[in-house]
Amino acid sequence: MPDGTERGWDAAMDPVDRWVALAGPATRHIGEALAARYAEPHRRHHDLAHLTSVLDLVDELAAHAGDPDAVRVAAWFHDAVYDPQRADNEVRSARLAERMLADTDLGPARVAEVARLVELTETHAPDDDDRNGQVLCDADLAILGADPERYAVYAAAVRDEYAFVPEEIFRTGRAEILGGLLDLPNLFHTPEGHARFEAAARRNLTTELMLLNV
Repeated sequence: MPDGTERGWDAAMDPVDRWVALAGPATRHIGEALAARYAEPHRRHHDLAHLTSVLDLVDELAAHAGDPDAVRVAAWFHDAVYDPQRADNEVRSARLAERMLADTDLGPARVAEVARLVELTETHAPDDDDRNGQVLCDADLAILGADPERYAVYAAAVRDEYAFVPEEIFRTGRAEILGGLLDLPNLFHTPEGHARFEAAARRNLTTELMLLNV
């Protein structure tokens, strides 16, 4: 696998080309398959724009990671399987990563690390010494610390993804998720992520929770 930490990245690069720059030309078919998944029509937030944002944040936080490229590969797979009507998307995404990466030059230990990181995005609760997990979780949750207008667009997109859920049931479930996030001692775990996003994320979550309870 090319060393993205040393060569740097062009954030404006086509997503598949960005994957090839990370994982090598022999894996282009994997990048194409993943990009097609993130372009599925039922996705409103968990789409290519979200993937690009996560990859950009991983790049910005890469100095904190122990294996930045493993985190980048995990970012590609973290929402590869996304069905709002199921509760096992992270596990299914991790198993997909194991299958798709089995025929690449990534060693078994690195593939296992990618799968572990993907599953970690179910809880977003990395251990204090899990530097790779901290980077991926911070990048995935960074939208929570966006400016209020962008956060409102995100919240509306999530609602669209769950359009099949009746309003009162959605409000109850969403409020439970937001309350659980607010109860965490830290939403962000890298020093930079915490400084940039923690306070704004808590304000956004509190505001959305208040609106849900109106």
